Amino acid sequence: MELRHLRYFSALAETLNFTRAADRTHVTQSTLSHQIKQLEEELGVQLFDRVGKRVVITEAGDNLLAQIAPALRQIDVAVNSLSTPAGSMVGHIRIGATYSFNTRLVPQCIASFLAPNPDIRVTAEELSQAKIVERLESGDLDLGIAYRPQEHHDLWFEPLYNEEMMLVVRDDHPLARRKRMRMVELHNVRMTLLPKMFSTRQQLDECFRACGAEPLVVAEMNTIMPMIELIRQTDLAGIVGETAIEVMEGLSIVALENPTPIRTPGLLWKRGGTDDFAIKQFAAVVRRATESGIARERFKP
Repeated sequence: MELRHLRYFSALAETLNFTRAADRTHVTQSTLSHQIKQLEEELGVQLFDRVGKRVVITEAGDNLLAQIAPALRQIDVAVNSLSTPAGSMVGHIRIGATYSFNTRLVPQCIASFLAPNPDIRVTAEELSQAKIVERLESGDLDLGIAYRPQEHHDLWFEPLYNEEMMLVVRDDHPLARRKRMRMVELHNVRMTLLPKMFSTRQQLDECFRACGAEPLVVAEMNTIMPMIELIRQTDLAGIVGETAIEVMEGLSIVALENPTPIRTPGLLWKRGGTDDFAIKQFAAVVRRATESGIARERFKP
């Protein structure tokens, strides 16, 4: 197996089209097809299914892509950096992030990125998961920092880490002294949650169904900060990602189990990737930040 085999595989996995993948890798379609077949034979697994004129990536192929994509991008960044002096890049990067990441992760990543690249212009917007997907597909965003979309989409998702979702209550709430509780214990508990259109809410509803609990959702709010403020002012409980809580004053956090709701944040961009070096560089900054734990720092009073 050689590096070129992985690049051919990555191009086909991201485009799901032999013509576009061959154009991107500057080889003929027959060469690309032959190289993919060689890789499949060497690995002993089928990476793609051919359904009529459609190319569909298999589960094995999807797993392989998730493992090699970060390494290939790091190689590209390292090679390009040799011919791109720091500070010489120009351009405009458009980023969309959900609330959880826009409060701390995105500002810190932009600061780190702009220090050696002062001529790059960055536009970052706080958007819902659905809006990020919509605007990436339309080409109005270059990069998204959000969660894996559940609905059909034409985007590539690169997972960054796993994030537990936690119960949040006011300090004088009956559950405030608990360190950990089972989700079934939230049966008939008065709560505020995201509306049902949100993938996070759909995931929580699945967890409730799995354990047989039916909380009393008396308030739905489509942004996290107002939800947290509502929890601070009422007897309502809420469930948010562990990175979403900036200020703990007056609030208590309780870990959930059986099942533990877990979300996987990641990078999103249009399938087919990008050849823009500045965007690749910013994505690398995000990876380093999450690897070092910036996004997962939980507030400690």
